[in-house]
Amino acid sequence: MLNTLLPTLIDGATGTELDRRGVDVTLPLWSARAITDAPEALLQVHCDYLNAGARAITTNTFRTHARSLERGGPQAGAAALTRQAVAIAQRARDQVSPDALVLGSVAPLEDCYSPDLAPDSATCMAEHAKHIDHLLNAGVDCILIETIGTAREAIAAADVAHERVPDGWGISFCLRHDGPPGVLLDGMPLHELMPFIEDACFIGVNCVSAGAMLDQVEFLASLQPKVPPIAVWANVGHPDPVRGWVNTDAVDPDTYAQLALSWLDAGAATVGGCCGTTPDTTRAIYSALQGRG
Repeated sequence: MLNTLLPTLIDGATGTELDRRGVDVTLPLWSARAITDAPEALLQVHCDYLNAGARAITTNTFRTHARSLERGGPQAGAAALTRQAVAIAQRARDQVSPDALVLGSVAPLEDCYSPDLAPDSATCMAEHAKHIDHLLNAGVDCILIETIGTAREAIAAADVAHERVPDGWGISFCLRHDGPPGVLLDGMPLHELMPFIEDACFIGVNCVSAGAMLDQVEFLASLQPKVPPIAVWANVGHPDPVRGWVNTDAVDPDTYAQLALSWLDAGAATVGGCCGTTPDTTRAIYSALQGRG
């Protein structure tokens, strides 16, 4: 399990990168379609991020929990599909960078941007427990709970992760872009959640616009040493109700890389990319880090 901090640089987006490469990522399955329909394309995405300098890649399991698959998934069940996704990531890791980490993605059970749809606490705990068990049984190095916008789902998933792997999990939040920093989509101030997540190996913010991420990092850094090390990965583009995400070139790789350096300077320990970022983004961040010596 994860006994040290995450590396400075983790990978970028998987779903939007598959979309760029012509893979069907329509909702509700989003990127999970690639596990059975385009496994070689998925493998290449993982490899490209590792070749670009990432030292951790995220499994394509954002939509392999049973709740999503019941809405039109492949014949394979949640456990089998999750296992396949992890195996593809592990294969990429073994081919390109054997020392890299494979992070097991745990996503919100419902739409990321609709906190009102999140199930009750007991349901969240039961369903996240199954998904986390699937990931651990498949051999991931770390549980990554990500894009969480609801307090009750955050607490439920964190409780399960802490019970299963107390030294091998982290959590990342999707926060409001309006108003003060550090507020979940459901309106809960993030600092009020700290007692429930203080044992995480890291705390993150993701799927926040790259241009708005610095304020979030500065807020989290102001809470230290009460919060774990900070990991952040921002997005480029905007959500779409059919395709899930629409890529834009609003932030080019070199510009994103300079923003990532500012997040590190503000207190982040780990940076990467979320929706809309590409291996070129990761490569630009890697080069910028190398340029600093």
